[in-house]
Amino acid sequence: MYWCKIARTEKEFEAIARLNYQTFVEEIPQHEPDPSGMRVDPFHHENVYVIVLKDQELAGMVAFRAERPFSLDLKLGPVEDLLPEDALHGLLCEVRLLAVDKAHRNGRVFYYLARALSDYAYENGYGAAVISGTIREQKLYNQLGFEPFADTVGTDDALFVPMMLTRERFEHSVAARFKQKRYSFYPGPVQQSELIQQAFLEKPISHRSHEFEVMLERVKDSLRVMSGAAYVHLLVGSGTLANEAMIAQLHVIGERGLILTNGAFGERLEKQAKRWGLSYKVNQYEWGTSFDLVEVEKELATGNYSWLLMTHGETSTGMLNDLEKLAEICKRNNVLLCADCVSSFGALPFQLDDVYLATGVSGKAIGTMSGLAFVFANTEITLSENIPTYLDLGFRSNHAVPFTMPSQFVLSLEYALKAYEGGFRYKQLHKRMRFIEEEVKKHQIELLADHHYPMIFTWKEKNFPYLAEDARMSGFDLHYRSDYLIENGLLQISCIQPNFEDAWIKFMAWLDNYRAYHGE
Repeated sequence: MYWCKIARTEKEFEAIARLNYQTFVEEIPQHEPDPSGMRVDPFHHENVYVIVLKDQELAGMVAFRAERPFSLDLKLGPVEDLLPEDALHGLLCEVRLLAVDKAHRNGRVFYYLARALSDYAYENGYGAAVISGTIREQKLYNQLGFEPFADTVGTDDALFVPMMLTRERFEHSVAARFKQKRYSFYPGPVQQSELIQQAFLEKPISHRSHEFEVMLERVKDSLRVMSGAAYVHLLVGSGTLANEAMIAQLHVIGERGLILTNGAFGERLEKQAKRWGLSYKVNQYEWGTSFDLVEVEKELATGNYSWLLMTHGETSTGMLNDLEKLAEICKRNNVLLCADCVSSFGALPFQLDDVYLATGVSGKAIGTMSGLAFVFANTEITLSENIPTYLDLGFRSNHAVPFTMPSQFVLSLEYALKAYEGGFRYKQLHKRMRFIEEEVKKHQIELLADHHYPMIFTWKEKNFPYLAEDARMSGFDLHYRSDYLIENGLLQISCIQPNFEDAWIKFMAWLDNYRAYHGE
């Protein structure tokens, strides 16, 4: 298995120094021999090393640095004076010490290095890279997308061509045609099936047309059947917008409520409620901890609250809160239950007939393009002059399609909902959830919370702080860059992507190798 990472350990730096010696002393006589058989670069402490390994063995490496002056600055003067305009957008870095062990010069390692370097540099704000490319490997550098920007430098035994590379040039290179396959564990966007993709190739139709109204009504019927809700309102926007529209209705009610939080998205609901100036109390629980339902019922029994706001599927922890029992508690105490179901709707079957308002989206588990948001209701909502027009669900009740809505989005949603006929999509996701629960035990992966649901799993990685970053460099996209995950040292795996099973098997093979490499 070939895989990539950033070098960080002394063991890795020693292997890099040996490969440097073999390449730039023994093979390319650029430096004097040394009995140690190691060559430590003068800029070692400024370098970032991207390495490719074959299982546990170093196969190739490339270094880059951003500190000025570059070695090319010392030979040519400021390189900006010689670079084309498109290479000056963003930060500059210097690529150095591109080397591949002779046993691994099969082309793949060079391409892995180039892709990993391009991705890493681009994501860290670098617009272009410069390099002193040895003249004997001119063809290879050209295949990686490098282009000369100045005359040859160096001695007869070690001639180098000043070359530069931008992201765009790399994407048009030979190397880019041999991209490693990427595997996504993101909770969105979802890679769409061919049927869903077909919707975006259809000719758009006016949202004022009869054809569109008929299609929209079909979609609403499907959503009402899935949810058990009496009404559903569609908005063009994200789940946060749907929650905003739901909370706006609590603003109209104007009475005191209770908000339950045990993760980032429950806390986001509270922040939204604060912006609306709602009167409320917060019962805050530790992330990944179930709500204390006895405590909640005791609180509601005081008669001090007219509504309760909570998150059903708490995306940040991968925990499913008990919507059914909370609905029973709220009903007994004559309290209106409002639920953020953005992450849970479509992931597992449940009914919203005892809920006042709830939200969902077209992305996430349903599996089509993000961009449509739903607010489910069990009472007819009337117009209000106290909230913005676009957020007024009552305005939608009185106007079938009050605002622009892309027909392709609605059509793709209709296609995606077909997967729920006969419960196929639910069964598929449930099977994946059971599979993951067994896999995490087998591979000794510690999840943050119990009470999982088949959409996302939150992983508390204690041993390898760079695991997600290294996985990404090897083609596995874990969900780890959201602020709430970074702040809490968490990463996530979602099971909603179409090729999940294949991706998981390959990722587990990578993980076992990664752990062995780091000596676990």
